[in-house]
Amino acid sequence: MVQSLFWLLPFLYMCPGHAYLTYARSVQVGTQSGIEECKQQFAWDRWNCPDSATQLKGLRRATRETSFVHAISAAGVMYTLTRNCSLGDLDNCGCDVSKNGKIGGRGWLWGGCSDNVDFGERISKQYVDAQETGQDSRAAVNLHNNEAGRLAVKATMKRICRCHGMSESCSVQTCWTQLSDFREIGSYLKIKHSQAQKLDTDKKRMRAGNSADNRGAIVDAFGSIAKTELIYLEDSPDYCRKNTSLGLYGTEGRECVQHGEGLTQWERRSCRRLCHECGLRVEERRTEVVSSCNCKFHWCCKVNCDDCSQVIVKHVCARRDGGDGHGIRRRHRGPK
Repeated sequence: MVQSLFWLLPFLYMCPGHAYLTYARSVQVGTQSGIEECKQQFAWDRWNCPDSATQLKGLRRATRETSFVHAISAAGVMYTLTRNCSLGDLDNCGCDVSKNGKIGGRGWLWGGCSDNVDFGERISKQYVDAQETGQDSRAAVNLHNNEAGRLAVKATMKRICRCHGMSESCSVQTCWTQLSDFREIGSYLKIKHSQAQKLDTDKKRMRAGNSADNRGAIVDAFGSIAKTELIYLEDSPDYCRKNTSLGLYGTEGRECVQHGEGLTQWERRSCRRLCHECGLRVEERRTEVVSSCNCKFHWCCKVNCDDCSQVIVKHVCARRDGGDGHGIRRRHRGPK
């Protein structure tokens, strides 16, 4: 079991009886998919979704970044359950045909095999939300962000249609809904992360220690925030700096990209964001990689290869008082 799943494991057993055996694997795979997507989305950010952020210690902080971890994890679980349901991999579950035959809009009817998001949402909520048993603002924020993640799955769904009619005239269409690629859900939630709102609770009522007052303060704070938005309680720490107590490693030693085809604007600015704006410099590191090439088979039974070298150039963030960073190291890769 991968380490990033540890926080969820105790709660898999909270679900009643047979449900654990039926859905646990999908929950595990979905949670891991969420964490992998988190790392992909933040690969070129100062906070790059480190392993510490997906474990209990990191999840105790209710920062903007933690809100994303909760949302993408809940979305991953819902997504995997929904997909496996539609594929027929789960007992007593299949396509959503509840609207089939009904008019969906002008010139089209519901039909085909719609992904059963209601099932995925229900089971995801049963598993993922089981951990939040408290009545405090932190538990309420986590539940809210879990729900925002599940709503992201629904918001990014696509309508797929097929034409019917004489000679493919498409006079009538049959349509169904389908999950989008999970990358699209991750990108959707990355935008929500940048727009996340800090929850302003009545601290006097919260400090009173009365559960009714706590709940009242939380309800008031949530009043103007849509369910689709991410929320947080605490400001983020300085991700430029190393902080071992928080499991943060800073940006020193992180790789950035300066050149290359197909780079996004965000990727092209990674050296400025990770290095320069964190008080570091960009160091160019060159590594000569020697590998086998031009291999020829000789009867019988020998393979002769040449040694070919290639210089790999990487750019990393380094302290300003470091060396010139232009040394060439040599290493072998593969059989000679």
